[in-house]
Amino acid sequence: MDFTNMTVEQLEERKSAIVAELDNPEADLDALESEARAIKEEIEKRKDAEAKKAEIREAVATGAGEIVKTFDKGEKEMPTIDEIRSSAEYAEAYKNYIIKGDDSECRALLSTNAQNGVVPVPVIVEETVKTAWEKNEFLSRVNKTAIRGNLKSFFELSADGAYEHAEGTTAPTEEALTLGIVTLIPKNIKKWITISDEAVAMGGEAFLRYIYDEITYQIMKKLVALCVADVTGANTTNGATAIGVPKVNEDPGVTTIPTAAANLSEDAENLCVVMNRLTEVEFIKQYAAGNFAVDPFAGLAKVYTSALPAFSTASANAVYAIVGDLSALQVNYPEGEGVVIKYDDVSQAEKDMVKVVGRQYAAHGITKPGRLVNLTKEAAATT
Repeated sequence: MDFTNMTVEQLEERKSAIVAELDNPEADLDALESEARAIKEEIEKRKDAEAKKAEIREAVATGAGEIVKTFDKGEKEMPTIDEIRSSAEYAEAYKNYIIKGDDSECRALLSTNAQNGVVPVPVIVEETVKTAWEKNEFLSRVNKTAIRGNLKSFFELSADGAYEHAEGTTAPTEEALTLGIVTLIPKNIKKWITISDEAVAMGGEAFLRYIYDEITYQIMKKLVALCVADVTGANTTNGATAIGVPKVNEDPGVTTIPTAAANLSEDAENLCVVMNRLTEVEFIKQYAAGNFAVDPFAGLAKVYTSALPAFSTASANAVYAIVGDLSALQVNYPEGEGVVIKYDDVSQAEKDMVKVVGRQYAAHGITKPGRLVNLTKEAAATT
C-alpha cells in the first residue's frame, strides 16, 4: 500500500475510518486488518525517522559534525522554501505562472526546494484562503476532512438498547444493529470573474490578493449555501443512505428555539442558530413584547447566512432557521482546502478584459444524526 502522499494526520483519520467500517457486515475484515497494520507500521516508521532527525539536529547544535563552509559577513544562507514563498519575487513569479501557464520562473526561485514536482502557492495565497475559511462562522463549525475519492460515512440507523441481566437467568438476545451509509461524492465548485488589463498590471502580491479574495469568498459562499440545502432539503427521518432532520413548525417566539433544541439528541454540542440577519429582528420583537424577560435564543450562538430566507419573506412551511450542532455536516476536500486558479486572456480580448476561473473540489453532506432541527414558518390561519 502506498501512503507516500498522505500526512500522519490523514493516516490517523483513515485508521478511525477503518474502525467504523469494521461494523459493516459486508466489510472485508482481512483487507481492513492488513491496511490497519500497514498504516500503523507507516506511522511508526515516520516517527522513528523524525526522532532520528531530531537527534541529528541536537548533535549538530552541540557542535558535532564537520564544518563544510563558513559564511562571510553579508553572505546570506540559502533561504528556506517558506522564505521564498513569502517573498515579493515569488509572488510576482506565481502571478506570471497563472497568466502564462509557465511555472519556470517559480522553479528558478525554488531551485531544488520544489516539493514532489508541484509548485507551491505563495504564503500570501495560503493565508488568504485559510483566513477566509476560518472567519466564516458556518464553515468553521462543520467537520472538515481531506480524504481522497468518495467518502462513505456510517451511522446507526437502528439498534436495540442495553439489557440488565441478573446472574443465572436467560442471557439477553444479541443486539440487532442496522447501519446506514452516507456517501459524499466530491464535485467542483467554480466561480469566474472578469478583470481589466489594468488589474493584470498590478504587482504580484496585490494581484494575487485581489483575485483570491474575491474568488475564495464566492466559492465559500456557495459551499455554505450547498450545506444549508443539505439540511433544509433533508427528509424528516433517517433512511438507509441519508440522515433525516426533523422539523418544528413554529414562528419566532421566546420558546421557539428551546423547543427546537429539545428535539436534538444528547450528542449535539456547541449549539447555534443559523438564520438570515433579518430573521433575528423577528425574535427580538418577541423579546421586547415579553418585557425582555427571556432570551429567545436561549443563549445559543447566532450564525448568519443569506442562504436562508428572511422569516418575513419565507413561504408557509418553508425553513427559515436551523438549530443544532453544525459538526453534523461534513465537508471533504480530496485535494485540500486550496483554490485552483485558471486564466483566460483570449475569450474577451476584444473588451480588454481577461477571465479568471477559480475552482475547489469538495463533497458535503450530513453524516451525524440527531444534531440538527429545521424551523419552518407556520401557515397563515384561515378565516
